[in-house]
Amino acid sequence: MLSAGMAKHGSGRKSRLMSAADFVLVDISNSFTKVAYSSRDRIGRVFRLPTRELTTKSLRAALSGREAKHAVVASVVPSRDALMEKILPPPICFVSHEIALGVGIDYPKPETIGADRLANAVAAGALYGSPAIVVDFGTAVTFDVVAANGDYAGGVIAPGLNAMTDYLHNRTALLPRVVLREPRRAIGRSTAEAMRSGAIHGYRGLVAEILRQIMKEIPSKSRPYLIATGGDARLIAGSTGLFSAVSPTLTLEGLRLIGCRNFAI
Repeated sequence: MLSAGMAKHGSGRKSRLMSAADFVLVDISNSFTKVAYSSRDRIGRVFRLPTRELTTKSLRAALSGREAKHAVVASVVPSRDALMEKILPPPICFVSHEIALGVGIDYPKPETIGADRLANAVAAGALYGSPAIVVDFGTAVTFDVVAANGDYAGGVIAPGLNAMTDYLHNRTALLPRVVLREPRRAIGRSTAEAMRSGAIHGYRGLVAEILRQIMKEIPSKSRPYLIATGGDARLIAGSTGLFSAVSPTLTLEGLRLIGCRNFAI
């Protein structure tokens, strides 16, 4: 059994805790695993666990007390799939190009598309419309394009934000590992400030240029919706003025929509 966390206080608290959710949604990425319970219409509280620490014991200890009727999983870490099969209620819907997604796929080798990228495309098309571009700021930053006709059309993969500062720290003798946050100024007055400025402003430049190149190739009369998601979305995308929306739970929303399409409740 897994838990959706503490319900709001009130007379119906006990019954809500004991009732089964429609779905348990699991997004397993390289750095973190996100888990949430949802109805067909709404996602509940999101739990975030380091993927490297994801074990039967840790998951059951963190999440206990509630059941779900069905499970939907987007995994880019195959070594954790067996753990999901052990804990989650069967049958589990593992997201891939082979299931009912609600979007077409115009891509030469659809089996190579990450499950999280498919979930993002599903959510973008359903919640925002098409054409759309989803930028997922995670361990890697991915750009995924939903064409005007609603089909997944491909995208771009680039190193994630932390890769920049981690690389500098690991490959130099004197540069520290820094906590990334909005720099106070472009011209750093310390080594840490200089690294933050280079990482944040430089990364925004990378994102803006990739988006500019993608939009040259989208045959549409209307400007695509630009949606940011992932752990660094608010830091990087929030102040650029480029994005139509910043949605930290976009991938989980995609899993909820996929669950609605693949399970009759």
